[in-house]
Amino acid sequence: MKIDYLNPKVPKVLPWHPVPMVKATAKSLKGYGRLVRPRELAGYPVEVVRWPASGWRHVDKGTGDEAGTVSGDFEFYWEGDFFRGRNHALGSEYLFGWSKNPVDARPESTERPRQVLLWHANYHPDGGQLFFPRNGESFVTALALPGDYVQPNRFVAFLVEGGNGLYIHPNVWHEAIVPLAPSATFYDEQGAVHARVSVNLPEEFGVFLAVPIPR
Repeated sequence: MKIDYLNPKVPKVLPWHPVPMVKATAKSLKGYGRLVRPRELAGYPVEVVRWPASGWRHVDKGTGDEAGTVSGDFEFYWEGDFFRGRNHALGSEYLFGWSKNPVDARPESTERPRQVLLWHANYHPDGGQLFFPRNGESFVTALALPGDYVQPNRFVAFLVEGGNGLYIHPNVWHEAIVPLAPSATFYDEQGAVHARVSVNLPEEFGVFLAVPIPR
């Protein structure tokens, strides 16, 4: 079933599952991904996963991983109480979540968000994904280690301090990059196949993930 990212069919009110936050470091990100320093951005090695064999015969060496990557700007921004995104590398737009339950969310709101309530998460089996803030903004993102039996309590919010980017390994659950500014544009690079495996959090668990936004 195709997912409608701009008009998700979710309940107007749900309990919030709070996501604990940690500072992103080489140690805390182990298994999830890596911090990317400005000097490392050019030519950063984004993993591309070889296409799996469908039977007992092996995929020929040097094939199945030739699609490479795509890159472009990825915008993340608040529109009142609505948190949205636009991925220019893929030509996609998203409603990632809200700062309050959807029934109370208003596009004209001027309140500063204290959290973002996520309804969805996904992972890419075909490759990793790199995010780097064009203007050095700090940001938060929620990640969970690989495994299709994901649960809300497996997510951790990582705070990436200004000037750094984040590389996410293949198969790691993730969703929005949440800048501490009202909006930010990121350099995005990811596998060109763009296979996506999703979880609808309200549908499966009856909650929104509440990712804190530090002040």
